[in-house]
Amino acid sequence: MDATSKVKKGAGGRKGGGPKKKPVSRSVKAGLQFPVLELAGNAARDNKKNRIIPRHVLLAVRNDEELGKLLAGVTIAHGGVLPNINPVLLPKKTAEKAPKESKSPSKATKSPKKA
Repeated sequence: MDATSKVKKGAGGRKGGGPKKKPVSRSVKAGLQFPVLELAGNAARDNKKNRIIPRHVLLAVRNDEELGKLLAGVTIAHGGVLPNINPVLLPKKTAEKAPKESKSPSKATKSPKKA
């Protein structure tokens, strides 16, 4: 038997042992300029999603100190912004404490009546 007539085992279904195809990653197929980050996967999981979207990439980059410095001048399309509310705009906490304090003496007066 001639060695060229034999089909090589482990050729991945290729007859004749032709040239091996170079594996193509999902990042290359998607046309990405930067590899997918593990941090973006974590952000997607935090938002209960299986697919990484630009919003998850932005959250990952902006919340990481080193990546934030690297991509400081970069705009990520459809990424949005980090959630941030200026503390001056939040309602004052003193208004919330006053009703709670007025309720606590009334509870104290109710408890001896129950006993």
